[in-house]
Amino acid sequence: MSETDNSSAPETRSYSYEQAGVSIAAGNALVKAIAPLARATARPGADAELGGFGGFFDLKAAGYKDPLLVAGNDGVGTKVKLAIDHDRHDAIGIDLVAMCVNDLIVQGAEPLLFLDYFATGKLENGIAERVVAGIAEGCKLAGCALIGGETAEMPGMYAAGDYDLAGFCVGAVERGEQLTGDRVAAGDVLLGLASSGVHSNGYSLVRRLAADKGWKLDRPALFDNERLLIDHLIEPTRIYVKSLLPFTRPQNGAPARIHALAHITGGGLLENIPRVLPKGLHAHVNADAWEQPRLMAFLQAQGHIEPGEMARTFNCGIGMVLAVAPDEAEALAADLAAAGETVFTVGDIREGERGCTVTGSVETWSAREAWEATHHA
Repeated sequence: MSETDNSSAPETRSYSYEQAGVSIAAGNALVKAIAPLARATARPGADAELGGFGGFFDLKAAGYKDPLLVAGNDGVGTKVKLAIDHDRHDAIGIDLVAMCVNDLIVQGAEPLLFLDYFATGKLENGIAERVVAGIAEGCKLAGCALIGGETAEMPGMYAAGDYDLAGFCVGAVERGEQLTGDRVAAGDVLLGLASSGVHSNGYSLVRRLAADKGWKLDRPALFDNERLLIDHLIEPTRIYVKSLLPFTRPQNGAPARIHALAHITGGGLLENIPRVLPKGLHAHVNADAWEQPRLMAFLQAQGHIEPGEMARTFNCGIGMVLAVAPDEAEALAADLAAAGETVFTVGDIREGERGCTVTGSVETWSAREAWEATHHA
C-alpha cells in the first residue's frame, strides 16, 4: 500500500438529521403556523395552547361534577388518498374529527379535547397547515378543543406527497347519564339523520370503481352538472354533536329523550345498529322510507352493487340512527329538524334475535336514473 492510499481511513463526513430527510426547522415552523388554529378551538376547561409535552383539561371548569371519561380514536381511511391525489386537503381534517366525535356522542359523551397525528415522508409547504386547519374547524363544529398532536416526518415510510392521519378524542358524561342502549325496547321508533355524502367509509370501493370505470373526477358529476364529481366524493363527514347533545341529557327530571344512537360507519346500517341493541331485540329498517341520495344511487348503478352490499358498505344517506320512544318520535324529529338536521323515520325495534334487517329496495328511482345517465353519457 502506498503512502498516499487512504482507502481504509475512517469516514469523516459529518451527518445531520436534515440530510437524512427530516427537517426540525420545518416541524417547528409548522407548530408556529398552526398555534393560532388551536387557540381558536379554546373552550371552558382548555386553553388549547400548543408546544408542551402534554395538554391539560380541567373537567371542573367544564362544569362536570362526577364525570365518566369516554375516549376514542379513528382515522379517515383511503379517503385521504383522494384528498392527496386531487389537492383537496382543506376538509379532510373535518372527517378525522367527525369519525371520533360522532362515536363519542353515541355514548352520550360531550367531546372535550382532541389530538391529531399527521405522518408524512416530507413536510410539504402549506399542506400540513391546510390539513390541521380542517381539524381545527372540525373541533369548532364539535365544540372540543384541539390541545395537541404529533407531526411525524418519516422519509422512506411514505411515497412522495403521501400522508396519513389519526385522531384521538376524549369526552365526558355525568355518571348515570351515559347512553348504553339498555332503555331500548320493542316498539321504539328508529329515526335517521341524513348524511352529507359517503362520509369516511367505503372509499376503497369508491376508488376501485373510479379506476375501473374511468371516472373523470375533475368534471361535473353525471347526476349533478353544477358540481364536480370529486367535490361530491370529498364532502366531509357531517358532525352531529351539537344537534344531538341536548337530547342525550335528562331534562326537567325526565330521562333523556334518546334511548340509543348508532353512528353509521364501516358495516353500514346492517352492522352498526345492532351494536346498541340489548339481546332479544331486532332492528327493522325500511330502505324505501327515504330517497337515496343521487351520489349513492350513482355508486350503486356504476358498480351493479346489490342492495344488501350497499347496506353494509355505505351509509345509504343515513349518517346516524336514533332509537326513541314511539310517543316521542314526532316531536323529537321536529326538534332535530329545527337544529338543522334532515330527519327520516326509517324503521322500528321488534322482539327477535339481536340484529338488523333492511327491507325495501335500495335501488330506488334515483338509482335507475343514475344508471340511465351512466349509459347515455
